[in-house]
Amino acid sequence: MAMEDGETMLVGMGLRVSVSPVQTTFYLFLVILGILGNSTVVGVIGKSVITDHGGGRNSDIIIINMALSNLLVSVMRNVPLVISDIGLELYSSKEWCQILMGVWVWLRSVNVWSTLFLSAFHLQTLRRVTPTMVTRNGPRGFPKTLLLSLALIWLLNFVYSIPAHIFSTNGDENTTETLMLVSSTTRPLLGCVWNFPSIYSGLAYATTSMVIHETIPIILMAFTNLGSLYTLYTHSRVRSSAEDAPVIKRVPAERRAAKVILTLIMLFIASWGTSIISVNYFNYNRGSSAEFLLVIARFANIIFIAMSPAVLAVGHRRLRSFVKSTLSY
Repeated sequence: MAMEDGETMLVGMGLRVSVSPVQTTFYLFLVILGILGNSTVVGVIGKSVITDHGGGRNSDIIIINMALSNLLVSVMRNVPLVISDIGLELYSSKEWCQILMGVWVWLRSVNVWSTLFLSAFHLQTLRRVTPTMVTRNGPRGFPKTLLLSLALIWLLNFVYSIPAHIFSTNGDENTTETLMLVSSTTRPLLGCVWNFPSIYSGLAYATTSMVIHETIPIILMAFTNLGSLYTLYTHSRVRSSAEDAPVIKRVPAERRAAKVILTLIMLFIASWGTSIISVNYFNYNRGSSAEFLLVIARFANIIFIAMSPAVLAVGHRRLRSFVKSTLSY
């Protein structure tokens, strides 16, 4: 536990770890890559959504939402981490800490559910184009319903982040904590720490966070991707006929999209899974490897944000064209 002024006990999360120049440089590279990559995804696909009202708009909106959450996490959370690692002592007032801690938890939670939404939407798309279920003359989707669903993700996670706003305060440069909240950060940042009324309420919030925003989404992602793979497998075994030919022709494109999304989800599960295992090992064991595990957790949290734009560029036609034209310029 951390003590402030010898009297007030801060029950929170985070641990200061020593960071080598090599680690700082690599982390800075990943942060810049994440900001540039996700900005490109938002800009290029966003422009196509505005100018092109044809097919694929729904999936593009979901991709933009995921990339936007990645971008905001990088700017609001990872950039201050880099600045702190460089050696600048950044500390905030209690009011700023409440705002920042609430925003960090909000954005990280939105990031998880936005990624799951992409996987679930693609499974629903695959089942819609399956010959036994398709309605070729029916509506292709209702953007307002999609936008409402995405708005609900942001709203519900905002409500969830309110306790993170309320029970935050500013510590001091010597503050270290024992309780780790996976959805936010792995150490006091900008001097901000958790100050729950008791260690039990703090642990309850952290446990709820891990179950709702870590375990459940990852399990659902695994099931939706298995469902997508099974749908594609069974669909590929169906022999084309005159009636089903227009639908069958869409399968190769859906299979390519499935591979891209599967790669994204596997990257996400590996990234977050590594972070969860590392942080929880630190919580319950605290061996000599604890500091090393926290470094691993920190890098695992940024890998998905940094690499997902590259994965999308491989499978998205407009992004791929933009990258090729930029590199050949």
